Amino acid sequence: MSQSKPEAPAVVKPVELQLKAYNSRDIDLFASAFSDTVKVYRQPGVLTYQGRDELHKRYGAMFASTPDLHCEIVNRIVAGDVVIDQEKVQRKKGEPRTDAIAVYRVKDGLIVEVTFIPPHNQ
Repeated sequence: MSQSKPEAPAVVKPVELQLKAYNSRDIDLFASAFSDTVKVYRQPGVLTYQGRDELHKRYGAMFASTPDLHCEIVNRIVAGDVVIDQEKVQRKKGEPRTDAIAVYRVKDGLIVEVTFIPPHNQ
């Protein structure tokens, strides 16, 4: 008896979309996964910037300057409207990947809040 992989909950869809766009460095597709008023935090409670336009500007510049950029999901937790990804990020071929933790809050099919929690050693 074969088992089929269950479909991801709807809350995961914009997170998967932004990951696909991140890895292909497609800034317009990437930004489309976020609400117009998205809030981006560096650590819990520390607002780094707000709004899809600012996100588009910042990530657009990063995508243009890092052609080897790639993110791999190591572990994912889904609870209600929250998706937590443990990631390994490659910025440049030949250099070590960095650890990252991203906490996404999703509402009405869009990411409305993202918190990045860097490990203390990075």
